[in-house]
Amino acid sequence: MVEQVPYINIAWLVPALPLLGFLITGMGYRRLKHHQAGIIASSMVVLSFLISAALYFVLQSAGKDSATVTLFNWIAIGKMNIPFALLIDHLSLTMMLIITGVGALIHIYSIGYMQDDDRVNSFFAQMNLFTFSMLLLVMGANYLVLFIGWEGVGLCSYLLIGFWFKNPAFNYAARKAFVMNRIGDLGFILGIILLFFTFKSVTFSEVFSQAAMLQSGAPAITLITLFLLIGAVGKSAQIPLFTWLPDAMAGPTPVSALIHAATMVTAGIYMIARSSILYNLAPITLNIIIVIGLATALMAAIIGLKQNDIKKVLAYSTVSQLGYMFIALGLGAYSAAVFHVTTHAFFKALLFLGAGSVIHAMGGEQDIRKMGGLRKKMPVTYFTFLAATLAISGIPPFSGFFSKDLILSKAFEHNIVVYILAVGGALITCFYMFRLLYLVFFGEQRLAGAHPHESPRVMTIPLMILSVLSVFGGFLDVPSLLGGDSRFTTFLQSSVLSKVTEKISLSAELGLIITSMLLLSLVILFAYRTFVRKAILPADDAKPMSFFGLLVYNKFYIDEIYAALFEKPFGFLSDFFFNKVENTVLDPAVDVIGSGTSRLGSLVRRLQPGNMSFYLFAMVAGILLFIVFILII
Repeated sequence: MVEQVPYINIAWLVPALPLLGFLITGMGYRRLKHHQAGIIASSMVVLSFLISAALYFVLQSAGKDSATVTLFNWIAIGKMNIPFALLIDHLSLTMMLIITGVGALIHIYSIGYMQDDDRVNSFFAQMNLFTFSMLLLVMGANYLVLFIGWEGVGLCSYLLIGFWFKNPAFNYAARKAFVMNRIGDLGFILGIILLFFTFKSVTFSEVFSQAAMLQSGAPAITLITLFLLIGAVGKSAQIPLFTWLPDAMAGPTPVSALIHAATMVTAGIYMIARSSILYNLAPITLNIIIVIGLATALMAAIIGLKQNDIKKVLAYSTVSQLGYMFIALGLGAYSAAVFHVTTHAFFKALLFLGAGSVIHAMGGEQDIRKMGGLRKKMPVTYFTFLAATLAISGIPPFSGFFSKDLILSKAFEHNIVVYILAVGGALITCFYMFRLLYLVFFGEQRLAGAHPHESPRVMTIPLMILSVLSVFGGFLDVPSLLGGDSRFTTFLQSSVLSKVTEKISLSAELGLIITSMLLLSLVILFAYRTFVRKAILPADDAKPMSFFGLLVYNKFYIDEIYAALFEKPFGFLSDFFFNKVENTVLDPAVDVIGSGTSRLGSLVRRLQPGNMSFYLFAMVAGILLFIVFILII
């Protein structure tokens, strides 16, 4: 263990504590009471958050931008020398604080939400393991340690999405997430192999220092970044590997919050931001990222317009917001992407936990057409959900305004078409989020026999804390236009190398903001008039449904297309080989070999009857045959 900064060697405790929580709750799940498992798991993540905050101050007081903590020499084969090391810099610290801070609130919330579940102890063990894996991912000092965490979150997502495994549909959703992530992981593995082949190292510092000497557009760099991009597309749910994320709603609501807000889906964003030096040298890859991000942001937002499951609406909003992060990455504005990761963690965790509070109050009901009138019966949930809705819609001064405006301004600097499409996606987001808000909390209660009530404090206190972050989190990076110094962007400069672009004038940027605010205001008023004044329910305006409406309602039939292109052909081949090859050829062949071996054994067994006279006769006969054989030859 190498200590470059005083006290920095405590960094290993950050991932180790959730791992310890996993071991305690996992091995003692039969002995621990439900609230004990929740307290232990939550305490471990809270302690990790406190240590992460301490590491921030340690690094700042030492005047360092980064420090590496080598735990032990891991792989040493020939010229391959890969240590198991942790990198503590401004980017990893940002992600550590998000994962442990928001993750701790989700853990605490889960104590109330999961208290009646029989397998709650296993749930907390898996949540701690999930947190450990994500921390290892963002703290690794090389691509191989990052990949261990990468695979860990994939495994934990499978376990948590299929947590209620008695439901076959939930098992299918878990398998779907696992398989689609494996597709991306294959690309990631190939990227790491090509990295080592090119640079003879997978350690960030060594790879980036060598890459900086290469020319932009070098074929090797382009190929490496494309392979790594495949991994990011799978993990961060971009087209074409995005369909697993909406289905991940099969897991408990706190799992949805953890996957969508603080952990798994941000892994791809983090990996590309970490590899910013490589991607700056691959303009072709950056353009592909912009196209993928735009297509994902728009498609997911459009699909969200017709969703009636409260969690599915939020799921497609996550896919759409990840698209905006990809747009920022493609523009070379890596710090803007990470800033949106930060604010998105605040308001998306709040939205999912707020949805969980609603589902908890409605006895498990998730259809927004059966809700309504919850504003008065659940005031804390309502006001916190409203704050998150304003934040994701980009209304100032809520957090989403600052991060989304930064991405839009970068898009305007790059290309007016990209900007217009991105603004269109933002307007659609605003509409379906206020559609959700109005249908759930306004009007009259539509589910007969329901008795909604406010959630307990263990659930509402995390909502309140996240609402404060959703309101004020954007002030981490106030632009110069509004009198700020872009502190967050400056903070990340030592860790990510954002591309320098020609900035638009302050007057032009102010005009863009005013125009966006006017358009957003009109969208909110239109949604209010539709769903509050006229009280139109989705079922009413969906029938008769237009061709495009039917297309959107059925999510562009993408799942059906994938089933026709991949699932059914592979299923057919599987059935064919099982029935025609395994049952007809392989099984009989194995039976013949087995029975033949048995018969041969029975035959040979006769040569060992246990009769000494026979043994003496056989020995003499063998000697005579041997002598005859020698004489003949």
